[in-house]
Amino acid sequence: MTQNENKQEPSILSHLHELRRRFKIAVITYVIGVFVLMNFSSVIFDFISMPLRAALPPNTPLIFLNAPDVFFTYLKIALVLSIFATAPITFYQAWAFVAPGLYKHEKQAFLGFFLSSLCLLFAGGAFAFYIVFPIIFEFFLGFSSDTIQAMPAIKEYLSLVIKLLFAFGISFQVPIVVITLVKLGIVDIADLTAKRRYVIVWAFIFSAVLTPPDIISQVLLAVPMYCLFEVGIMVARYLERPVTKSSS
Repeated sequence: MTQNENKQEPSILSHLHELRRRFKIAVITYVIGVFVLMNFSSVIFDFISMPLRAALPPNTPLIFLNAPDVFFTYLKIALVLSIFATAPITFYQAWAFVAPGLYKHEKQAFLGFFLSSLCLLFAGGAFAFYIVFPIIFEFFLGFSSDTIQAMPAIKEYLSLVIKLLFAFGISFQVPIVVITLVKLGIVDIADLTAKRRYVIVWAFIFSAVLTPPDIISQVLLAVPMYCLFEVGIMVARYLERPVTKSSS
């Protein structure tokens, strides 16, 4: 074994120990967040169920079909929300591990992309909750009548909400993906603009996979995805503009 290999081995081991330590802190923080949020799950569910309850007739109860459903519904809420509640600590652990090996401009790019991605994630969730949910619930529950009444189960409702929130949160990352592909030189803007019709098709395929089998939610996901694709092209084109220096 050469002298260089002897130097590299302790370095690799120290990095692995540091990675394990950071990961352990993030996991412990997440678990603590789950236990804390379990105490507020009922209040959080009342908020999450607002779009559904607004579309139901007054005083219509939400039901559960099996005895453990309420407990596991509250547990699922805590498990999901703890990801977001503890995200600052998780991100700090990842940042503290990666940052020492990055140049200044790489740190700025990493922070910029992370913050932009986080904002788009929450924007997608807000769009789904405040715009999409009222539309789809009002539409589907509008078919109820005097003889056919809706009594939604909390377990199925929460599963649908989480699925749609993640679908819209992920789909709103399209500008980040476009900008990253252009910056890395994997594709250029001319290729992206020439393939718009394929993007429209893939947007509807993606939305069909991630949303329930109804045309309304699929359209409400596919259209913003394509609009965000165009936003990504505009931002990438702006970032590629040559910097002009004013002559003295």
